[in-house]
Amino acid sequence: MQNLLTSTDDLTLLIKANGINTWDCLIEHVQYLPYGRNADRYDFSLVISERKGSCSSKHALLQKVADLNSIPNINLILGIYKMNNHNTPKIGNALSEHSIDYIPEAHCYLKINGIRTDITSINSNFETLEKDILIELEIEPQQVSEFKVTYHQEFLKQWIMDGNTPFDFETIWTIREQCITNLSTPKSR
Repeated sequence: MQNLLTSTDDLTLLIKANGINTWDCLIEHVQYLPYGRNADRYDFSLVISERKGSCSSKHALLQKVADLNSIPNINLILGIYKMNNHNTPKIGNALSEHSIDYIPEAHCYLKINGIRTDITSINSNFETLEKDILIELEIEPQQVSEFKVTYHQEFLKQWIMDGNTPFDFETIWTIREQCITNLSTPKSR
């Protein structure tokens, strides 16, 4: 899919100012950027200027650019999957220290021409998560901010109420945050 980036919006112009002129080049560039949270989760351009991003910011940026440049058949997906040491080994021992098999984690990715595609990193392979997906829904780029967090937290609260863990929400969220911190640590990437 060698689509030229032709829009004159600020985001596309920023990307082009960084020498990226096609959709394929943008995907490759974003995939090679390190994993990390951006200073402002509402500003997708920070993926380019800060040279890092999370699954949310990277995929939201790509969806936004696809929309702005009329690139068809690109859909932003929010999936909740059973995060564990097998499918996300770089989370470290945060789960095993608490005798937890998994925590439902919100993860963003794209469907490109109907095929699930994870561009979080060069090593991302959606097949490692596929069998652990609990639910998927299509979202808009701006929904990776508040909506994603709220949806994820409500899902976790229901999961806890259903008796899947002896821990309360605050404890589970703290353990989950440790997993995300471990993913962001250079030595674990």
